[in-house]
Amino acid sequence: MSVTNLDALFRPTSVAVIGASNKPRSPGSIVMRNLLSGRFLGPVMPVTATDEAVSGVLTYKDVDTLPITPDMAVICTPPSHTPDYIRKLGKRGTRAAIIIGPGFATLESEERGRLEYETHEAAKHYGMRLLGPNCMGLISPSAGLNASLAHTDAAQGRIAFVTQSDSLFTTVLDWAQGSGIGFSHFISLGDQLDVNFAAVLDYLGSDTMTRSILLYVESICDARSFMSAARASARNKPILVIKPGGNVPEYRPEQACALRQEDADSVYDVAFRRAGIVRVNSVDGLFDGARTLVRTQTLFSDGLAILANGRSVGLLAADACVSGGGVLAELAEDTRKALAGIRSSHRPGQNPVVLHFDADAQAYEQAIKALLHDPSVAAVLVLHVPFAEVPSEKIAEAVAHTVSQTKRVVLTSWLGTESDRASRQIFRQAGVPTFDTPDKAVSAYLHMVTYRRNQQLLMESPDSLPADFFPDTDKARTIVAQALAEKRYKLSEAEARGVLAAYGVPVVETRTCASAREAVQIAEELGFPVALKVRSPQVPQPFIVGGVMLDIETPEQLWEVAPSLVSRVHRHMPEAYIDGFVVQQMGRRPGAHELFVGAFIDPIFGPVVRFGHGGMAFKVIRDTAVALPPLNMSLARELISRTRIARLLSGAGPLPAADVDDICLTLIQVTQLMIDVPQITDLEINPLFADDKGVLALGAQIKVARTTQTGPERLAIRPYPKELEEAAALKDGSKVLLRPIRPEDAPAHFDFVKSLTADDLRLRFFGAPREFEFADMASFTQIDYDREMAFIATRQLQSGDSETLGVVRTSTKPDNSSAEYAIIVRGDMKGKGLGRLLLEKMIRYVKSRGTKVLEAQTLPENKAMIGLSQRLGFIVRTDYEDDIVEMKLTLNP
Repeated sequence: MSVTNLDALFRPTSVAVIGASNKPRSPGSIVMRNLLSGRFLGPVMPVTATDEAVSGVLTYKDVDTLPITPDMAVICTPPSHTPDYIRKLGKRGTRAAIIIGPGFATLESEERGRLEYETHEAAKHYGMRLLGPNCMGLISPSAGLNASLAHTDAAQGRIAFVTQSDSLFTTVLDWAQGSGIGFSHFISLGDQLDVNFAAVLDYLGSDTMTRSILLYVESICDARSFMSAARASARNKPILVIKPGGNVPEYRPEQACALRQEDADSVYDVAFRRAGIVRVNSVDGLFDGARTLVRTQTLFSDGLAILANGRSVGLLAADACVSGGGVLAELAEDTRKALAGIRSSHRPGQNPVVLHFDADAQAYEQAIKALLHDPSVAAVLVLHVPFAEVPSEKIAEAVAHTVSQTKRVVLTSWLGTESDRASRQIFRQAGVPTFDTPDKAVSAYLHMVTYRRNQQLLMESPDSLPADFFPDTDKARTIVAQALAEKRYKLSEAEARGVLAAYGVPVVETRTCASAREAVQIAEELGFPVALKVRSPQVPQPFIVGGVMLDIETPEQLWEVAPSLVSRVHRHMPEAYIDGFVVQQMGRRPGAHELFVGAFIDPIFGPVVRFGHGGMAFKVIRDTAVALPPLNMSLARELISRTRIARLLSGAGPLPAADVDDICLTLIQVTQLMIDVPQITDLEINPLFADDKGVLALGAQIKVARTTQTGPERLAIRPYPKELEEAAALKDGSKVLLRPIRPEDAPAHFDFVKSLTADDLRLRFFGAPREFEFADMASFTQIDYDREMAFIATRQLQSGDSETLGVVRTSTKPDNSSAEYAIIVRGDMKGKGLGRLLLEKMIRYVKSRGTKVLEAQTLPENKAMIGLSQRLGFIVRTDYEDDIVEMKLTLNP
């Protein structure tokens, strides 16, 4: 998403107010008042034909009469005048505009659509950025800018708040003022005619004034852009979101398949999780979570230790922790021994750790130190209940001093109101997160747990095709194409099983026939026992009308059963036409779990895979979770872990654990099928038997439709681009593989970085870089392929592992106007043509993406890189003032 000219929106040097007015409560009057009462230092120029002056400032009759070209304009006129003003402003060179107020919302849909189209086209022609329409405007306190309809200003801070809701804009602003919370930016998006969540996230992700980003989301327009921008920003700073849940209906476009409201909400939930965003349920939680995540270190695990001077309050906090999905740390033996020496009213070494009600500062200090030294404790929650003669402030000072000496997370909650106000102030001054109640403290800890887990999911970049998986894609596509050619939009049972089999999903052998005689012959070939089902185009589920018989043991029994099944169906559905029968091997697996695996097309986020408890009670139990493809084994396991049946799959009573790897593989196969055959809109496997022997599908329902989209285009997250892998030969004839980097390359990349000389690193990083650790490899190997690319050259070792020989990487601007590259090759590989192979591959790639310019900077002594760039057609220019060399190649003028 383009961030072009967004600086003019959030940090303009001059502002024009189109439709400025002296009329009380009018948008033109409120905006003028807010702009002039703030700290904005640039000129504010009111434009109106009716008043000589507005708010004491002389007005201008039209845009053409303005003395200077405004950086940004706030348009407060009726919608019918908006396109014309946008053209005039664009012609003058204005770079951004806010279309403020509810004017567009009052129009009939046809008129509104026409005006929005004309407005957008006019702005697009001149490269102007538009915020709104139907928005409350924005406030950027660091720039002294209040270009909004707000009733008050926002204090300066490091939190950015972005909302789709007008009412929440004013409510949160009022609430934050009373809570002493400041903002870097406070933004109302309105109808997102141009500037949307993705554009704002891209801007805020690199904004030095913003340390955390808070969102209120009702709906997402462009899932791919949103996910890409959110994933990029979430790598740098915490993002938290509120979204109305699945209980209130929301507007959604026409859907390819019917979605319950809770399904739609669960898709948003998993999208936020994959983007590294923490979802919260209240405004309090939003800001508490933001402040906690900014002020504290990231958790290295989920283990929480609770320390309190009251057993009940400690147990309540522990219960809230476990209920919310947190983990109570299992204290080590050394920790137990250390705690045993501290005066306690509870069993020493238990978690929660309960001190005596009148425990002093020294007891708290000793207990905290013991807990912080425990390797299983990632965070400590310190609770204090006020008692007479107990020096709360002294204890707070001791806790704050102890916390200042550790990098681990410590949260506090001093219960009480007025009596412990001073203690909470001590924590705030020391930068220690403190909360009014234990529930809020536990909630903040759970936000941190969610953030940590989501950051792990954020780094997953699964293959577009799993390794060692070779489906018969042509067969699956042929079956689907045949159905569509016959204008059928639901595959037959046999066709559905054929599609599954083509993708390696084990299915029960099934055949169809026209008569009972043929059914007996087929049953004898398959082997008894068998199941017999009636076939009828009017009966999608034969078992509902008695058209199924299981465990048929003999030919004689089958002869008797066949006509009785037909009679049953006709009693329930006299109009049903019977095509024949389906004969199926009995797929009984004693003790096997009945699972559900499905996939559907969400109208916003594209293909979604669903997993859960299957069988006849699937719709009653409603134990399912969803995920966005593509999946790998770890993402598939994470999906399974979010269901209740996951506990049973690990083994229950005498039953052995199910083969979870085989279940994961099935999930991967189904998601790959949805990618490879985009005509599939809905797929259900129910039941999928799973036990220690693997999985077995009894059948499936598959719906199809015509589409012009390719499979990868439908995905909200771009998969690993396996199609970009290619073999190449060096000057000495040896072969290397050039391919995109992937998360699994972290160990080999760490060895590669360690092999580089200090001079190599100095030239690459413009100075002496710090010593790299393995943890740093995540930022190198886990990338968003929509906006970054890194090609590595690898060679296989005799051990079967591969080694990294060189890497070239680019970072592309969100608007794809330019990409900056960097390249480095291992010392023993220099002079063999590897650098040229890598850079040529990158040039081909960025050119194919439509990127206009590829550029780089290096130090003058990096003769190898400068010479290579010149040979490949780069324009090289030396900046003697900054002592750098700039290289630039125009790819797509």
